[in-house]
Amino acid sequence: MRDEEIKRKRTESRLVELIPEALSTMNDNRINGLTVTEVVCSRGRYDAKVYLDKSYLNEQEQSEALKQLRIVSGYLSTYIRDSEGWFKAPKFTFEFDDQLERITHIEDLFQQIAKRKSEDKSDESK
Repeated sequence: MRDEEIKRKRTESRLVELIPEALSTMNDNRINGLTVTEVVCSRGRYDAKVYLDKSYLNEQEQSEALKQLRIVSGYLSTYIRDSEGWFKAPKFTFEFDDQLERITHIEDLFQQIAKRKSEDKSDESK
């Protein structure tokens, strides 16, 4: 890993800690309990995509939370700059993470394959 990649990974891991901390200071129940699953920074660390856990939210709550997060992104940047002493914070974009759903779907497919293989072996032995 090059120095640039190490700095980016360090920034990402720090943002995973700081963003929920900043959200918890807000009085809005729609966003102060959100869980950050991952942060991916751009190459120059000017932009950061923040992935959030959506397991406890329905579609309407998700859209309201994203709308509110866009509104408070300036506050988040200020909070992070002040707490870390950074000159500039990345511009945040927020998305809900559907990785857990994809993993569950893939595991279901593997179980179906295993079941078919076991059925094929039992048919061959007859």
